[in-house]
Amino acid sequence: MNETSTRRIVIEPVTRVEGHGKVTILLDEQQQVRQARLHIVEFRGFERFIQGRPFWEAPVLVQRLCGICPVSHHLAAAKAMDRIVGVDRLSPTAEKMRRLMHYGQIFQSHALHFFHLVSPDLLFGFDADPTVRNIVGVARKFPELAKQGVLMRKFGQEVIRATAGKKIHGTGAIPGGVNKNLSIAERDALLEEAEPMLEWSLAALKIARDYTLEHQSELADFAAFPSSHMCLVRPDGGLDLYDGRLRAIDADGEVIFDQLDDQRYSEQIVEEVRSWSYMKFPFIRDLGPEKGWYRVGPLSRMSACESIETPEAEKARREFIDFAGGRPSTLSMAYHWARMIELLHAYEKVIELLDDPDLQGDELLLRGERREEAVGIIEAPRGTLIHHYRVNADDQITMANLIVSTTHNNEPMNRAVTGVARRYLSGATITEGLLNRVEVAIRAYDPCLSCATHAMGQMPLVVTLVGPDGEVIDRRSRP
Repeated sequence: MNETSTRRIVIEPVTRVEGHGKVTILLDEQQQVRQARLHIVEFRGFERFIQGRPFWEAPVLVQRLCGICPVSHHLAAAKAMDRIVGVDRLSPTAEKMRRLMHYGQIFQSHALHFFHLVSPDLLFGFDADPTVRNIVGVARKFPELAKQGVLMRKFGQEVIRATAGKKIHGTGAIPGGVNKNLSIAERDALLEEAEPMLEWSLAALKIARDYTLEHQSELADFAAFPSSHMCLVRPDGGLDLYDGRLRAIDADGEVIFDQLDDQRYSEQIVEEVRSWSYMKFPFIRDLGPEKGWYRVGPLSRMSACESIETPEAEKARREFIDFAGGRPSTLSMAYHWARMIELLHAYEKVIELLDDPDLQGDELLLRGERREEAVGIIEAPRGTLIHHYRVNADDQITMANLIVSTTHNNEPMNRAVTGVARRYLSGATITEGLLNRVEVAIRAYDPCLSCATHAMGQMPLVVTLVGPDGEVIDRRSRP
């Protein structure tokens, strides 16, 4: 490529996402998009610096990856460490406390993303003035909706506090179980706050559903493409966000693999490294890197599961599947509809669990025959989260591999960015609204960029010196 004949557009930072990233777009002499990439520009080396630490510290250490989804890392690591201490099945109290913690996390994370990060685009439009198209603008024009979003997230965080000890970076899950049960007072306090949550969850679902239906012709050509999907499912194929076995389906809904034991995930999932990103690119081994990429998260879970056990969410799932014609949806923007179905499901599960007397049980911790290697997999808000560890005879972690939800979605996000850039930027006068469409496509995946930044091999350090007029004065690179 002749660099002198291209124009480079940089969107930095990508806004209203967790973590730091940028998009680079190259236009040729005819103003056609030649290349578009999502770059992750921060790096966190948790896989390396937890090596040598005692294994029982992992559930607390790894959640420092993120302040938005610490519970997901906390539980995935704890599930792996359960197996390290020889526990394949927790006590009823421990499992239900963890499930309650997890559904609280799903509820608060989905509420945060939808109301604070996404709703400005849906309510004001992609081309709206950016000084209005934000959460402050939502609070001014739709104060009741903004209030609901805040209180819904608060409810989810109170569930986390009651089960994990703290709203952020809790300690509730430990290898082999939990360190507390739920008191009657804690249960009653949560039930008292829960009363309006069903109505608000249904209202949020309606916003996402109606937006998708009203704009379906536009969205069919907006970051839409067929893909494979992967998630955990129960033995009967039903949705299970805390536990299960791996299922992958292709773009037609045909099964690629099913009921894959979490300890054997590496038989099917392989990671590729590319020089221009700190985030790796997973793919299904048998299909190879060109055809084996896939999506994870709410869209994939709605596409790959066969049922949801809670009634309101199952009714909503059936409507979602009917909208897609019984096939996996191709719409990236349908993630929002699927996400609100899960928000509703999480609420239903929280209420169901709060009524379970096992939460007041006193059998919190189990032990079994010690192991040296284990995997923990959970469905985080953003998708399938894999934690893989090896531990030596001195109880030290010797290997850690984390494949987070956003990493699974790396290739799909890049395809979404490229598709939107070519659809809206080629041959056009570049405006803020057009560039925002690229960010809208990324936000549909609710990426957690800080969670996903790991590296293997060498990545260059590039320092660019830019003058006050925007001109690049100097650039130095170190391999």
